[in-house]
Amino acid sequence: MKKKFNLINPQYAPRSWFVVFNTLFFIFLMLAMIVPIVKIFCDSMVNETVYGLKLLPMTVDKETGKQIWFNTIAYKRIITDPALYWPFVISVYTTLMTTFLGLLISTLGAYVLLQKDMPGVKIFSYMLLFTMIFNGGLIPTFLVMKNLGLLDSLWAVMLPMSMNVYNLVLMRSFFEGIPYSLFEAAEIDGCTPMGIFIKIVLPLSKAALASIGLFFAVAAWSEYFHYVMYIKSANKYNFQYKLRDLFQDKQEASEGVDINVNTLKSAAVVVSIVPFMFIYPFCQKYFMTGVTMGAVKE
Repeated sequence: MKKKFNLINPQYAPRSWFVVFNTLFFIFLMLAMIVPIVKIFCDSMVNETVYGLKLLPMTVDKETGKQIWFNTIAYKRIITDPALYWPFVISVYTTLMTTFLGLLISTLGAYVLLQKDMPGVKIFSYMLLFTMIFNGGLIPTFLVMKNLGLLDSLWAVMLPMSMNVYNLVLMRSFFEGIPYSLFEAAEIDGCTPMGIFIKIVLPLSKAALASIGLFFAVAAWSEYFHYVMYIKSANKYNFQYKLRDLFQDKQEASEGVDINVNTLKSAAVVVSIVPFMFIYPFCQKYFMTGVTMGAVKE
């Protein structure tokens, strides 16, 4: 009968100490990620400037001395602002389109690189990997967008974000985990390469599509820099850009409502991450499978 791990037993002490250290390390890592989120949430629920670490959404009214819990005035300011409705639609549209284009380019590119008998496949792979280390830089990229006539267009935001070599390489590693015998059997049955891609590769890669799609979606939803660089029309700015405008100026942010600017900033952060806090639990099963798929080759 196998003995249980015991700190007192020297035979199992090294492994037991490793388990203890591993547990403490992950507890520390969990707190390091959760505490800042809790602090931001609590700061968004108190209409005052908070100094230090405050982990309870409670403040004291200076006039009455009563305790006020969960002050939602900052959230009402954001939700009821009509200037944020169209930017929210822009963010949803660009997120969906970027995710679709990113998955389309990544899956097709990964499937092409999977064809080992294709002439020059290694050269193409090295060229793509080269771009992960070196790129043209900010000014050449801007000039390319200008020459293509994409300035002040949402395509200038969506196209660069949908071309991600790292996600393409991840997708290729996922595809390599599919048994090659399935491809051979499909070829014997007369299936074309595109038919194999649509009928075999994609259905078996749902976990990979979910995980990489989540990468694209989070990046597109949180995007800010491309809008500053390429977008000039006010009606094409996204939700993140307009949220920042709320607290650019204290007087403008507090116009008509007595809201602390720091409270408004914290509420804006919470609102920006809420959509994926609801989406992630539904994708977690596929995401956890997807990030480990292709890690072991048989």
